[in-house]
Amino acid sequence: MEKNYPHLKQHPMTLLPPMQEPVYDPLPEIHPGNLDPLNRLETFLYLTPVIGVLPSIWAIYRRQRDRKQLAVCRLSVMLAFVWLSVYLSLNVGADLSGASSVGLRLLFLNSMATSSYFIASLWLMMLLWQKKSLRLPGFSALADKIR
Repeated sequence: MEKNYPHLKQHPMTLLPPMQEPVYDPLPEIHPGNLDPLNRLETFLYLTPVIGVLPSIWAIYRRQRDRKQLAVCRLSVMLAFVWLSVYLSLNVGADLSGASSVGLRLLFLNSMATSSYFIASLWLMMLLWQKKSLRLPGFSALADKIR
């Protein structure tokens, strides 16, 4: 560039290497076996259905936890967000359909979604109690990408 136009200097931004694809660094498996008892108790709190979402959001906001606990917090928030979205949409659909059989079916699906959310949270708490890996197929991978 300086040969043809000596009065123009090369801009420093053009010296950067070409953009590379970002490397996805998945979080390590969440094995609660190496957590001390207080951290395990906090993790139980994060996994508590409905109530545990607020401490999870606070922990994610403050970022004062280790990577494994933050991964559990993200998983807890993701589960609650999916449940709340399904819950509200099915409830609105049941209200709009009136007293028809479609409304009853939507309310039944609503109760199934709520039960599934509570069972998944209790399942994760049981895995934490047994000191096993806290992973839910699909949800854990989605929660890891949301960092």
